[in-house]
This record gives sequence, C-alpha cells and structure tokens, in this order.
Amino acid sequence: MPKAPVMPVDPAGECAFAGTRCTRRRRVAILLFDEVEVLDFAGPFEVFAVARTALGDAAFDVMTVALEPGEVATRNGLRVVPGATTGSLEATDILVIPGGPGTRREMTNPQMLEFVGTASCSAELTLSVCTGALLLGAAGLLAGRSATTHWAAMGELEALDSGATLLPGSRVVDNGSLVVCAGVSAGIDGALHVVERLLGRPQAEATALAMEYDWTGFDRDGRPLVTAAS
Repeated sequence: MPKAPVMPVDPAGECAFAGTRCTRRRRVAILLFDEVEVLDFAGPFEVFAVARTALGDAAFDVMTVALEPGEVATRNGLRVVPGATTGSLEATDILVIPGGPGTRREMTNPQMLEFVGTASCSAELTLSVCTGALLLGAAGLLAGRSATTHWAAMGELEALDSGATLLPGSRVVDNGSLVVCAGVSAGIDGALHVVERLLGRPQAEATALAMEYDWTGFDRDGRPLVTAAS
C-alpha cells in the first residue's frame, strides 16, 4: 500500500513548516466489518463529514471500507454497503477503527490485522473507538502507547499483553499519531478532538454545534475528556 502524504503537525495542530493551521482536505477511511458497533463508526463519520474549514469548505473526504465487497451486517442488524474494499483503498490520512462484538473475530483474522497494521503505519493519524483497541493490540500497534477501551472490555485489552499502558478512567487518550477512545459515544468526542487538533478549536466547536452535540472538551465535573499520553 502506498504511503499517504503526511503534513507535519505539531501537538498543537499546527503545520510544522508553515506555522498555520492545516486546512487541506484529508481522506478519512472508516473500517467496517460484520457486527461492528453502529455508533462507533457512525459517530466519527458524522463528525468528519460535518467538519468545515474556516473558509466553509469540507475539511475531510470520508469513506467506509471493508475487507470484501458487499453488505456488512452491523450489530443489531443494520446493513451497510462500504464504499471501498481494503484492496482498492487509496492512501489514507486518517484511519478510524471502530469496535463491536465483531472485533473478537477480526482480532484473529490475519488479513484484517495486516490491513490495520499497514494502513495505520502509513496514515497521519489513527483513531480507535471502543473495542477497536483490541484490533490495535492484536496488530502490535499499542506497544509503548497508552490506551483505553469500553469499561466492559478493559480486562480483554489487559489480557492481550500488548505492551500498552492502560488508562481505564480516560475517555480519549492522545498518543499523537494514535488516538484511542473509550466506548461507543466516546468516539464522537475523540473525532471532535482530532478536528480541534487539525483545524482549531473554533472549527471543532462549530462541528459540535451543527450536530447539536453538547461538547466542551470537559466532563460534567470539569475534567478534560482527553488524556495526553506521557
């Protein structure tokens, strides 16, 4: 797979060589598989599809991708037709790996793990949601990183012995090129955080407002939703 062109970005979301916010349109690929959790992929899809630059242009080209062509049967029976297969996918800037019961099957699927490993390493940024962290761990991408997942799957993530530092109380963990979210709705917060990093706070706030999503970057107790990996 060809390596995606990467715009250097510092932790504040600035173009490293330009000193200004990056506003080029990035390609977002959202991975689908049978028994994927609907909001795990639909939440980030909505965030990236709604996000606009300061000039009002679409900031991201968003698509869904699966290993094979044809319908994907998500958790609870919703059927979705992915826009591309992994074999036909062009270079991707942002890779989204959702969770769901299907991750337990896919984390032993060599074809899936090969795609996740290759695509994540060539992308500018990977965002996992819920038990998508199990796929990251099984693909060897969590070693030396910090991670979280759905509270009910924390024991499974720990049992992988992936080399990750687990942060059970964190909703979103930012490792720079790897952002790992807790369960289901946390993927919306993680995607908004990515928008804030890449486009700036006003664009993230405008995206949340357009979605009528109550987002400040803090929980109800005033604690940040995002934990920066040490």
